[in-house]
Amino acid sequence: MTTRAERQAQATTRLQAVCDKFNAAHQVGAAISVELDSGEIRETVTTSEAQVLSGHSAVIWLDGISGCYDLERVTALKAAKA
Repeated sequence: MTTRAERQAQATTRLQAVCDKFNAAHQVGAAISVELDSGEIRETVTTSEAQVLSGHSAVIWLDGISGCYDLERVTALKAAKA
């Protein structure tokens, strides 16, 4: 039987793995689209690395958008070819 603290630690570890995967694939400044709370899809860029917020959510901060957004609502866009 696992304790609440153990379950929380396991959840945080899973969330950190999601952040690490995103960060390995995308640098700060990566072009993304995000589904806002209103349902609108907006294209912008990241202003931070993905990180675990208070042990419960994998989030990222975005240019021109107040607050952070859950990584589940973010889609990386392919970089334009030069």
